[in-house]
Amino acid sequence: MRECKGQKPHPDVEKGSKSQGLKDRLIGTTFGKVRYWRTYIYWGKNEGGYYPLDIELGLPWDGFSMLLRSYAARLATKMSYAQCVTVLSIFLQWSPSQKTIEEMVLGLGKHTNQWFEQAPAPENDGEVLIIQIDSKGTPTATEDELKKRRGKRDKSHKPASQRHRGRAARERRGPKKRKKKGDKSKNAKMSTIVVMYTLKRNEEGVLEGPINKKVYASYAPKRHAAAIARREADKRGFKENSGKLIQVVSDGDNDLARYFEEFFPEAIHTVDVFHVTEYLWKAGGCLYKEGSQELVEWVEEQKELLYDGKASEIVEELDKRIALFPKKGPGMKRRKETLEKIRKYLAKRIDKMIYKTLSEMDLEISSGAVEGAVNYVVAKRFDSGGMRWIKERAEALLQLRCIEVNNDWDKFISYVHDKTSRQAQACNENFFLKSKTAAPLPTYGLNR
Repeated sequence: MRECKGQKPHPDVEKGSKSQGLKDRLIGTTFGKVRYWRTYIYWGKNEGGYYPLDIELGLPWDGFSMLLRSYAARLATKMSYAQCVTVLSIFLQWSPSQKTIEEMVLGLGKHTNQWFEQAPAPENDGEVLIIQIDSKGTPTATEDELKKRRGKRDKSHKPASQRHRGRAARERRGPKKRKKKGDKSKNAKMSTIVVMYTLKRNEEGVLEGPINKKVYASYAPKRHAAAIARREADKRGFKENSGKLIQVVSDGDNDLARYFEEFFPEAIHTVDVFHVTEYLWKAGGCLYKEGSQELVEWVEEQKELLYDGKASEIVEELDKRIALFPKKGPGMKRRKETLEKIRKYLAKRIDKMIYKTLSEMDLEISSGAVEGAVNYVVAKRFDSGGMRWIKERAEALLQLRCIEVNNDWDKFISYVHDKTSRQAQACNENFFLKSKTAAPLPTYGLNR
């Protein structure tokens, strides 16, 4: 353990306040626990006070340096809290506890909304803005699971052996209920992911990119994601009346389509072509035997029409097939209903399936960027076996993961440090950066 002295009593004690002699303190750093001394200034008995040196150095009351906090929280965006403890212990020879790292994440998570709002637009942007959107469900704790977590612990004698403790726990819980058809053990709650980047036309007239790709994700309602995309587009110079080209690509989700058409009425709205192709395979499966050559040939014919900008002819083909569909036979009713649903889906989105025109304009016809973000940003961190999240607590980590993926981590940490230090200096109050509670889900854009 290192020790350092040298802080003298504060010379500018406020009128009416008092100072105490030097008091020691331990603070967790990348070098381990460091002891230092500082003066305490207070206003009277039970009236509180502050440590001027802590305020001047921007050291929170929770006992950890900003650099260590940054390392721990950044690791938490990539691996479980338990793994963070292991990695920090390997490289630093010590580590905050698993619970403390989670509280660091929750504390930093309370600053993410303001960070995204004030973050400047990227420099050297392109001339065409692409916005891709998708949703992803993550496993969420049920009310029964939360009740068990938060209930009183059984303090009765427990067997020493792990396998016998397990038996005793199963006996207390009683027989496990069998799931009913349609029950979802995952209890998924949806997050919305937005990927934004620009394209720039080169000397040959080809659009190059992606340029300045940024990711945003949240468990807030889908409308919030559309409002954030509008705010960021405006920052980047793509305001509604700017005359610049914006393209929005999604999987055809009705809610996402409605919100983005509200916030981006001037944009070209596109349904991911591979998502449409999946519907074609599903329709072909209602007409031909799975794995047959007829199925492959029929789907390939429809795909040619699709890429040739003739989606309306696919709808006409489905109309003919539905009209000729047998009324009797095993499974015929279900197949016909499936065909009708697919026909309705395609007919409603014909104006968003102009793939030939989009290809000629050198624009996007698929949503590969956001599909990758769904997997990398959300699934790899939030959807591993045994994980159960509370939305508000997962939100803090999800937003921090976006900041890390966007390569803005150091800027974010500097922003939080400067902001909290200024507030502490202005009020002469020491501050905390850890938190046991999560901030509520963001509400930006929900009341427009």
